[in-house]
Formats: sequence, structure tokens, C-alpha cells
Amino acid sequence: MNFIALENEVVLLKPLEHEDMQGLLEAASYPEIWSHMSTTIEKMDDVNKFVDKALLTKREKTEFPFVVVDKKSEQIIGSTRFMDIDDTHKRLEIGTTWISPAFWRTAINTNCKYLLLQYCFEILNLQRVQIKTDHENVRSQRAIERLGATKEGILRNHMVRKDGTTRHTVMYSITLQEWTQVKKHLQQLLMDATEKF
Repeated sequence: MNFIALENEVVLLKPLEHEDMQGLLEAASYPEIWSHMSTTIEKMDDVNKFVDKALLTKREKTEFPFVVVDKKSEQIIGSTRFMDIDDTHKRLEIGTTWISPAFWRTAINTNCKYLLLQYCFEILNLQRVQIKTDHENVRSQRAIERLGATKEGILRNHMVRKDGTTRHTVMYSITLQEWTQVKKHLQQLLMDATEKF
């Protein structure tokens, strides 16, 4: 699969590079981001590890990481990636997504997901895109459901969190057959968000 930068008038999703580390550190310096994530970014060493690991998975072609850039301020405000990439079965996962809290409950996440999903289904011709989250991360579950993804179920005792506790994983997906309807839904959400500002 070939991946490129994706953008519209609101957001730019550009391939992650080492040069993005300072911007990522500034965007990541909020503890509330990391309460349900498998990693934590607090200092430059954390960013180094985050970027090095992400670029390794990119070289291995198992993941493709992006930084999220707010077009208005031209600042890095988060990161997301394609993961669990499977060419044979035409599927992947959108994950490791985080955004600076100042942009929570804005149209940024919807714009990001729209661009990513459109690329997956209309350019890569995938059959399935999945998104998963921690069973305790209710905010994330609501955001995923708001996109129009279908909740498939809960993977019990699926992961061990960084604090050693057990995480169940809530699994969602969107299929190629659902994309036309989901796309219309997302376009309406984005139109409504534009009218508010």
C-alpha cells in the first residue's frame, strides 16, 4: 500500500518525521491525553522513543504514522497512524490517535477520520477499517460511534496497560459496503461544524 500526506482546509495529516519531535512534545504536554494510551509523552526522551518506534514500524511496512497539523495555526496538535496493515486481506486499523486537549470536541478528529477513511476506501480500495479503544475510555467510544462505525464487540483481557492492569478492548469497524452511508454522515457532521464557526 502507498501512503501520502492527506489534507483539506482544516487539517493536514503529514507523514511523521524526526523533525516533528519538538512540535509533538509541545502538543503532547497534557497528562489527560495519556490516561488511556499505552504510552506517555512527558519529555523529549519520550518523544524520541515514540518517533523512533513509529519510524521503525514504517520501515517494516506494518504501520504508517502521521502528525496532525492544524491548518489555521500551522502547529502540530497530535498524531495518528495506519496500523495492522494487511495487503492480502485489504484491511487496516486507524489507531494510536491522540490530539491536544484544546482541540477535543472540535471538528479536528472528524476531519482526520474523514480524510483517512476516504483514502482507505476510495484510493486503497480496502474492505475493512477497524478502530479500537479501551473499555474504560468512554469519551473515545462516543467519538468512534459518532463517526458511524459499527461496534463489533469486546475483546476480553486483551491487553495489559502500562500500569499493569488488564484492559478489555472495544472493537469497531467500517466496511467498504458501509462507506457510502458513513461518508454522507461524516460530510453532514463537517458541514454542521463549519456552520458553527
